[in-house]
Amino acid sequence: MPKTPSPCIDVCKFKREGHCIGCSMTKAQKSLFKALKKDSHRRAFVKMLTAQQGQLGKYTHWDIAYRRKLIKRKIAVEDVL
Repeated sequence: MPKTPSPCIDVCKFKREGHCIGCSMTKAQKSLFKALKKDSHRRAFVKMLTAQQGQLGKYTHWDIAYRRKLIKRKIAVEDVL
């Protein structure tokens, strides 16, 4: 099974109280995700991030962009989201 890709959707502008306007991650969260080696930890991080996006609002575009990224890399969407 391919490794879970970063939740980053290549926008990377930290304008919402330190959160990226593309994926909602903070700079610290981006560093943490890069450090995660186990795929189960990476998937848990993505699930935590989707919960964070729900609390912050304004991130409905992320789900579409990340699904495209998963499909392009031939990763089952249901395994990650």
